[in-house]
Amino acid sequence: MTENTPFDLQNFLPYLLNQAAEESSLAFQQVYKDRYGMLRTEWRVLFHLGIYGRLTAKEIGERSKMHKTKISRAVARLADRRFLTREQDDRDRRLEYLELTASGRAAYGDLRGVAERYDAQLSETLSPDENRLLRQALQKLARMG
Repeated sequence: MTENTPFDLQNFLPYLLNQAAEESSLAFQQVYKDRYGMLRTEWRVLFHLGIYGRLTAKEIGERSKMHKTKISRAVARLADRRFLTREQDDRDRRLEYLELTASGRAAYGDLRGVAERYDAQLSETLSPDENRLLRQALQKLARMG
């Protein structure tokens, strides 16, 4: 490509991935926002704790690739709403263990059901082969960083 060749933004892979992510997450975003007043980072923290159990913010960051500042804000908001507890490590005061409360587990269970149904609905727009290939390709791209 040269500078004189028009750049096809609509076919630029990062742009396409972003567009697909935004479009495909809108309906699910509305559910966690309307039901629980959550932001995207909050539901992601909630899901990590719901799936993996007790974690530190650092562990969530490593798994989710979210910035520590965003995780910290999400944790504070979830703690304020009593969806999680924070327990400081006795030996290392910099470490804080996060765990869902009963309310947090209930919200996770509710949203997990919605997420599973929404994933199945999105998957119906693709053939089984397209669905498998898309997930494999996205997982491969996610491992690049």
